[in-house]
Amino acid sequence: MTFFPSLPEGAGPPAVFAQYPEIYRPWSEMSEALMNGPSSIDRGERELLLAFAAGVVGCDFVAVAHAEVAYAWGIEHGLVERLLDDPDLAAAGARLQPVLRYLRTLMLAPDALDQSSADAVFDQGWDEQALHDAIAIAGRAAFMRCLTQGHGFVPPSREVAARHARRRVERGYVNLYSVFRPGTSTVGPDAR
Repeated sequence: MTFFPSLPEGAGPPAVFAQYPEIYRPWSEMSEALMNGPSSIDRGERELLLAFAAGVVGCDFVAVAHAEVAYAWGIEHGLVERLLDDPDLAAAGARLQPVLRYLRTLMLAPDALDQSSADAVFDQGWDEQALHDAIAIAGRAAFMRCLTQGHGFVPPSREVAARHARRRVERGYVNLYSVFRPGTSTVGPDAR
């Protein structure tokens, strides 16, 4: 049950998006550009970063939903969960580890970031846009954490999240929601 009596049982972000399309259409367009636009971080890795950033702060809704999107893009199943359980981030590989460390610090203790944090990312061959993209992805995770937890949304099951993940991969972040498609004004019942 959500905290908002006007929202239906089992509601998720699309219910809020439908109520406030003037806010959430631009949000979805930004999300599309950030998560599927040009970047040296591939789409699966971007979804992994989003799920990881949400997971380190305990946002199960976003962590589960976007881990499944990462897996739909070809990231090894279970990797997000292993990374969240491993303080050394060994399963990530040397190139991604400093990015994940940077995001974990950004989400939990942002004042602890310093030049050496950024340099560790750059030393693995990432450019400034990649670090910017990772930071923006963490910001997206923080926003969605507030949205989902603030409304009292219950995290989807893995099965539901996997089904939605396949649609997100096929449609992207804007066309996923029928309220943002031309000629429609409501969110489809399965868009959760």
